[in-house]
Amino acid sequence: MFKVAVLLKRRTGLPVEEFQEYWRTRHGPLVARCPEVRRYVQSHALLQGYRKGELLFDGVSEAWFNSPEAFDAFRKGPAAAERSLDAANFLDRTRTVWMPVDVYVIKDGAIPDGAVKNIEFVNRRPGMGVNPFVKYWREVHGPIASRIPSIRRYEQDHLKPGEYGAGEPPYDGLAVTWFASTADMKQGATTPEYAITRADEPHFLPDDPLQILITREHVLVGRHERRRT
Repeated sequence: MFKVAVLLKRRTGLPVEEFQEYWRTRHGPLVARCPEVRRYVQSHALLQGYRKGELLFDGVSEAWFNSPEAFDAFRKGPAAAERSLDAANFLDRTRTVWMPVDVYVIKDGAIPDGAVKNIEFVNRRPGMGVNPFVKYWREVHGPIASRIPSIRRYEQDHLKPGEYGAGEPPYDGLAVTWFASTADMKQGATTPEYAITRADEPHFLPDDPLQILITREHVLVGRHERRRT
């Protein structure tokens, strides 16, 4: 399957609740009805995340297609213009980031009902090549982080290699983890396994903390259970 993640920011002046409602009930069906879309998930930022101010993004869209050609047909098909016009009703399109990704399932656990989904926007350490970064993140750091007990499921979304041809992209990937609750997520940060995970990060991540988005997901097309990709 060919997966594309899209990072979204609402248009200026639009309340978060209105953004989420419009995205899910108005724009979402425009995407969901396209025959090329095999699976479609919206991840909405938790409202409590705004207590300290604005977030980098308000949500992440994830869509799966049978092939790159199917995705190209989705973007250029007859319904594309309608989706583009509608996006102006709720999005700041200057802040939109498209990310075709390769998905690696590190911990293949079930997602419980009501789970929270943590999305981390990942950049490699300055001076580190893409290939060493991909190898280290997937083969070394991934298994270390997967041992944090409260993580129910853990996926790494690596930006596809072809996306590096036109210059440095905004992000090298997304780290996506699911927890039963925000309490479970906070409890996981108190464990020895979490401390070991954090201690490994300087080997491949920048010194500055990476941005995260804590969300709940809405599955508009496809099953709730995730399969290996």
